Amino acid sequence: MDINKRLSEELNIPEGKLTATIELLDAGNTVPFVARYRKEVTGGLDDTVLRNLLDRLTYLRNLEKRKEEVRALIAGQDKLTDEISAAIDKAETVTEVDDIYRPFRPKRKTRASVARERGLEPLAELLMAQEASYEPSIDEVAATYISEEKGVKTADEALQGAKDIIAENVSDNAEYRKEIRALTSRHGVITTKKLADAPVYEQYYDHTEPLSKIPPHRILAINRGEKEDALSVSIVIDRDIILNYLFSETVTNFKSPAFSYVASAVTDSYDRLIAPSVEREIRNDMTDTSGESAIKLFAVNLRNLLMQSPLKGKTVLGYDPGYRTGCKLAVVTKTGAVADTAVIYPTKPHERIEESKRVVKNLIKKYGVDVVAIGNGTASGESEMFIAETLREIDGKTKYIIVSEAGASVYSASELGAEEFPDFDVTERSAVSIARRLQDPLAELVKIDPKSIGVGQYQHDMKPARLDEALTGVVEDCVNSVGVDVNTASYSLLSYIAGINMASAKNIVKYREANGEFRSRREIMKVPRFGAKAFEQAAGFLRIPGGEEIFDNTGVHPESYDAAAALLQKFGKTKDDARGGISLKSEAQGYGMKKLAEELGVGEMTLEDILGELEKPGRDIRDTLPPPILRDKVLSIEDLTEGMLLTGTVRNVIDFGAFVDIGVHQDGLVHISEISNKYIKHPSEVLSIGDVVQVKIKSVDIKRKRIGLTMKF
Repeated sequence: MDINKRLSEELNIPEGKLTATIELLDAGNTVPFVARYRKEVTGGLDDTVLRNLLDRLTYLRNLEKRKEEVRALIAGQDKLTDEISAAIDKAETVTEVDDIYRPFRPKRKTRASVARERGLEPLAELLMAQEASYEPSIDEVAATYISEEKGVKTADEALQGAKDIIAENVSDNAEYRKEIRALTSRHGVITTKKLADAPVYEQYYDHTEPLSKIPPHRILAINRGEKEDALSVSIVIDRDIILNYLFSETVTNFKSPAFSYVASAVTDSYDRLIAPSVEREIRNDMTDTSGESAIKLFAVNLRNLLMQSPLKGKTVLGYDPGYRTGCKLAVVTKTGAVADTAVIYPTKPHERIEESKRVVKNLIKKYGVDVVAIGNGTASGESEMFIAETLREIDGKTKYIIVSEAGASVYSASELGAEEFPDFDVTERSAVSIARRLQDPLAELVKIDPKSIGVGQYQHDMKPARLDEALTGVVEDCVNSVGVDVNTASYSLLSYIAGINMASAKNIVKYREANGEFRSRREIMKVPRFGAKAFEQAAGFLRIPGGEEIFDNTGVHPESYDAAAALLQKFGKTKDDARGGISLKSEAQGYGMKKLAEELGVGEMTLEDILGELEKPGRDIRDTLPPPILRDKVLSIEDLTEGMLLTGTVRNVIDFGAFVDIGVHQDGLVHISEISNKYIKHPSEVLSIGDVVQVKIKSVDIKRKRIGLTMKF
């Protein structure tokens, strides 16, 4: 297989560009570096395309490796023919390759292997010849195989053994199995039955759905119900569809005296050997495909969550709600420093409301708190009402917002949390995390295992290694697309920068603590065990605000500093002129981008990037996104009425819709059918986490705490 040619066709990337891109990745260059600083080589492929390319490249390389393994194993048995070798070459998947190897794979004892040991293979071949007549008769021939020594007591036993051999041969035929998988996938249905009471799976108590139409989220739900012993699951297909196909392939003479034996063996092959195996394979494939779909959705949601607009320049009071142990507070300044902490008891069983109000009012007044960030966990509903009432009494400009605290407890109990705040207990750290994730979602959420952030569906049913790989790639891409201030970033944030691992990140922080702030990107080379390759990969994503070199606070890579300086000089500007931002796009376009790029010794794409970076040094691409919605009054689900129009924030996007925060303790669901007047295949075509949307109340179920929303009005 020419892997590069195949990938070029599959991904619609010119083969030359694709080959050059693969060479860059094989040489150890990171995806963010290649996506950002090798655009001329790749043709401008972004990080998402590059990661898809890497995934597919890895699969095809593993497929080729498996083909060679199977070829060698069959050759080792002196059974490799040109026909088998060609079939291996033609195989499109690892499953197809394994099907080809199936007849040659060492087997545990089977009915067919026992029959072969008893010398019954010639009888099986005689039956499969399906001659028009037999002289002597089949029964008479079978009687000649009776042998006390070999354990064949009767002619019927001999014929049964021959049929067992035929059944296994049919089962081991790669082409048959491939077609039966296809037929089952096309015509089969998945059926589920109730095994135990479990209301969450009620819709699957007696459910049937075509395999060709069942969506990924239902496959994962059914799998979980089966795992929890609430459901029995099976794949059903009209048996005649498969048997008609098998007979057409195996029966050569329907009038032969051998027909009944062959038909019996083929039927047994399907019922006993093929059907259970194909069912397992199809269900595994469906699970893998659904898992990949869920991982991709999780990745999209995580990217949108991490890239939410930061609330800059605001002092935030983090509020971790609770009951018996109280509500933990942490005041976090505009720079992210913790100024004060406190514990209040406004909720049951204490309900020391007036005392709690005094504490909150004093903190707001003392530190000029702009926003109260309330975690959405236990007791958040009562806490929201308490804060809203308190803010009304001070009649100030302080607002509040409900913040997802998913993963905050994971961070609080982590080694990193203990390192950052050794004198705080876990709930105090959680309050700090809640405040900081409002100020800078990306910087705070990278401290948490992505799986714990909770913006997917069925993430705990995914293959852990694959999920970790995908989500880590998302975090890496987000961090590098924003860039980090090397003088303030935590080592957890730095560890996601291209070319920097956790050990290097910790070394950078240690060097910073020992020697003070970095004054230039080049100084990072002084960090122990931080070599030239790491610097090449990382430098463009690290920022030095206020440094002597203006380009150090931009996304311009050090390898292009000379070109950037020459660009400024070309139009009579200096680096000082560019410190506050300078637009040279119109001048460059007037001069001719191609001509200018050639004179500067860079590609046109790189030139465009340099011009963009000079326009806004130190820019944060997240600043263009809508800011979070801040509130000053509380709504309860009882306040909602059908037809009410509200503004909300998308909190999670799933296969069948999106959950929207509308300022009530319970998020509302916009079903996929209520998102757009136009047909959409998936909610992510229209909605992303963090989107601010207008919704209308469609239904309210107070008892079940369910809110139905629509965007079609």
